[in-house]
Amino acid sequence: MLNKLNVESVDVKGKRVLVRCDFNVPLNDKQEITDDTRIVAALPTIEYLIKNGAKVILCSHMGKPKGEPKPELSLAPVAKKLSEKLGKDVIFAADDNVVGDNAKAAVAAMSDGDVVLLENTRYRKEETKNVETFSKELASLADVFVNDAFGTAHRAHCSNVGVSALVKPAVAGYLIEKEIKFLGNAVNSPERPLVAILGGSKVSTKISVIENLLKKVDKLIIGGGMAYTFFASQGKTIGNSLVEPDYIDYAKKMLDEGKDKLVLPVDTVITEKFDNDAPSKVVEDNIPDGWMGLDIGPKTIELFKSVLADAKTVVWNGPMGVFEMPNFAKGTNAILDLLVDLDATTIVGGGDSVAAVNQAGAGDKMSHVSTGGGASMEFLEGKELPGIAALDDAE
Repeated sequence: MLNKLNVESVDVKGKRVLVRCDFNVPLNDKQEITDDTRIVAALPTIEYLIKNGAKVILCSHMGKPKGEPKPELSLAPVAKKLSEKLGKDVIFAADDNVVGDNAKAAVAAMSDGDVVLLENTRYRKEETKNVETFSKELASLADVFVNDAFGTAHRAHCSNVGVSALVKPAVAGYLIEKEIKFLGNAVNSPERPLVAILGGSKVSTKISVIENLLKKVDKLIIGGGMAYTFFASQGKTIGNSLVEPDYIDYAKKMLDEGKDKLVLPVDTVITEKFDNDAPSKVVEDNIPDGWMGLDIGPKTIELFKSVLADAKTVVWNGPMGVFEMPNFAKGTNAILDLLVDLDATTIVGGGDSVAAVNQAGAGDKMSHVSTGGGASMEFLEGKELPGIAALDDAE
């Protein structure tokens, strides 16, 4: 899965190169982009293609228009932002059917080094079902296909998997290559000790990740809301804390199987109300009735720091508490501060932990911040990602 041809393995001069990017960026009510991280992440591949004389045709989805044109999910703002970032005009092909008259005319008129952006691929209902008719329409525009959208690599859609079968060569862009390198090495050939930190609210969404990582890591730290299901499995009272009753037995099984590796919180910041300004206190072991845990406590922070102190590879997925509330963000921020200073390969994946890192302006201080929440999760589960599997193998 990891040994794929990359964009540098193809002579792209004068070729029409279709690039699947991940431009699924947040917009405000004025259709302005509020976080351009994913656009910036796509630039190295696009700039390489421009420099080497390709005719660059970009495509992406945005949001969930569910197979119909929705003006508020148009990629027009992305074309504008890309023009600014690249310092050259990006032609936007405003076709509700994605591959329409505008796209065909724009591609036909391209010179080497020009850039065209197609409309939201999910305007077509065929996209998410990987229907061949739409894959063929996309393929008709291109001589070479480059997939650089790690964020959708776990989905088999027309614009990543379908088109890969029809346009050859089909190769990886720099971003996908980087994701595979960091996540692949972390899971399959890490520098040890390897420590994984799993947080967030639910055990149920991370079952396969826990099972796969327990086989590979030296230590697995559990924090966030999912910790309370583990507490319940130990017979502790958890008050009104988040819990998944159906997964208590599973948590107990994981504790038995991973007793030498799993590290749980030893104290908790609790409050009676889900409110940043509600009075709080720290308790060890049992959480009283009427109270709920919203962050890890100071002793837990010290415990987790001691576990991480000699780590050489760290994979972090999910916050330690309700980091959106400043009074319950101390645990998440403490882990973040430690990772910034750690002499180790530090990899952050998953929407909320990435949001916490970006909120703190610490993205450039991590070895790698994954652009794909769901894809990075499935990678850590040990699953094959169809968007990557479909690319051409290196010799």
